[in-house]
Amino acid sequence: MTRAYVGLGSNLGDREHIIWGAIHMLAFNPEVDVVAVSSIRETDPVGFEDQPRFLNAAVAMETDLEPRSLLDLLLGVERELGRTRDGPRFGPRTIDLDLLLYGDDVIDEPGLTVPHPRLHERRFVLEPLVELDPDLTVPEKGSVQALLAGLQ
Repeated sequence: MTRAYVGLGSNLGDREHIIWGAIHMLAFNPEVDVVAVSSIRETDPVGFEDQPRFLNAAVAMETDLEPRSLLDLLLGVERELGRTRDGPRFGPRTIDLDLLLYGDDVIDEPGLTVPHPRLHERRFVLEPLVELDPDLTVPEKGSVQALLAGLQ
């Protein structure tokens, strides 16, 4: 089993309900074992700022799924919860599930980059990861605590 971390975000509709819906869908999937869930925090949008505020969280899970299959599962959950990709990049969305980390793997394939390429720049990702595992390290970037301290 591999420990993977997934970031969750929502800024449309009943944000908290949608995030918990995604967490439950992952938790009840037989191919993953959700082992920890961070608190949910409200954050300002990044990149495309003229939109509602986000709720963000992260989950730690154990899985035997390969990274691409896990990503496909996450995209399926997004679709089931009404996610569309017809708006601006970084724009408003009902749900966003990002594969942040997959064990110690470094993956750079079309459509799949792990660790997530902007993970180390985003407080709304690093804070939940520190909460889930204060000793967590991002391959080729360093500890999440040090990355978070570097943003202050």
